[in-house]
Amino acid sequence: MTREKTKLNYFLVKLFVIVTHLIFLGAVWLNGNYNSLFEVIKLAVIVIASDIIYFVITSVLEQDTYTIDHLMVLIVNIGLIFQSCFGDVVFNLKHFITIVAGMVAYHIGYILTRNSFKAESFKPYCYGGVGLLIVVILLFTGSRSMWINFGSFSIQPSEFIKPLLVFICATSLYKQQTKKKISIFTVNTDTIYMLAIAAVILLLQWWCRDLGSIPTFAAVVCCAIINRICYPRAKLSKKKIGIIVGLGIVLVIIALKLAPSYVKDRLYVDIWADRFGNGYQQCEALIGIAEGGWLGKGPGHGHLCEIAAYDTDIVFSAVSEEWGMFAAIMFIILVLVMLATPLINSPKCYYHGNIAVGVVAVFVVQMSLNIFGSCNLIPFTGVTFPLLSNGGTSMVTSGFLIGMLKATQNPVCVRNIIEKKPERQVG
Repeated sequence: MTREKTKLNYFLVKLFVIVTHLIFLGAVWLNGNYNSLFEVIKLAVIVIASDIIYFVITSVLEQDTYTIDHLMVLIVNIGLIFQSCFGDVVFNLKHFITIVAGMVAYHIGYILTRNSFKAESFKPYCYGGVGLLIVVILLFTGSRSMWINFGSFSIQPSEFIKPLLVFICATSLYKQQTKKKISIFTVNTDTIYMLAIAAVILLLQWWCRDLGSIPTFAAVVCCAIINRICYPRAKLSKKKIGIIVGLGIVLVIIALKLAPSYVKDRLYVDIWADRFGNGYQQCEALIGIAEGGWLGKGPGHGHLCEIAAYDTDIVFSAVSEEWGMFAAIMFIILVLVMLATPLINSPKCYYHGNIAVGVVAVFVVQMSLNIFGSCNLIPFTGVTFPLLSNGGTSMVTSGFLIGMLKATQNPVCVRNIIEKKPERQVG
């Protein structure tokens, strides 16, 4: 493909992004609940201006592909439109600021991960970062809590553990094939360290009663274990694989038995029998989805804005109510397409492949928990929807993780790296 044709294709992609945003903004103008047209105009100007500014910035970057860049700006600005319309059309300045912070984190994650050898050398610092965050959580979040409050502003330090854990769980072929004999056992020390820190993180989540986040951390670790089992020359017998699976099942059963009473209540509660108690939030979320139908009640015409966590934990229901199930599913598909880019442009080394799997695990599990919890298909967990829910910590973490995913598509000097260190790369 010629350079001129590539530029033309990206021009059409940029045009598609802007036109998509204009369609959503047109729906706000024609069918939105607003007191002043100025709010609609302000939202439109900021969304389109941020599109153009971002396109100008990315045009000066030298990359192999810009697919994730365009998908990222498309997704976050659709989210900004959604967040500015709940209950009334008013530009959500706070969410816009978190988007800017998330985009900065996105590029930082890309820069830190692009060179796989440098990224892997950061692993000791990642262990230190997790340890520091655990100390901060235990000392400054209060009694068995996950939040640090600064007046009206709050952060959730445990969110920052997610990208660090993805770094820790990623490994190169060189590391996987480096084993050490301890007594009568020959082990991979990198795997032992990974499992140890994962156990500490899961215990911390349990202690702080943030059980909704445990599946996300567990998914990253499980994917890492699978990658380590299935890497070339692993030579792991079916018997050992069966033992590992059996241990996992036993741990799940033990966790369910030892779960706090409020967790067990959520597992077995009949939300309609307790509509104004433990089932209130989920009942309202389901009613909102049903009332929205396929095309929605219209931007700003929903009632879920009166329910706690409408813009975070049940944001899928809030979007479905105002914009319809069609728009909500379209947003999910866009995120999944972005996550699927490694299937189209596969990572050039085993380490970057591990990074991509870890990032996808975080997003897929969090999205599933938020969506299925809102639809009452699983117990309500209170997990945010990445790149959509209102919240600075979640947006920054999600942006950093997508930056890591982008790095797997744009590796630095792959050819030179392979020539220098062939034993640590896989074709």
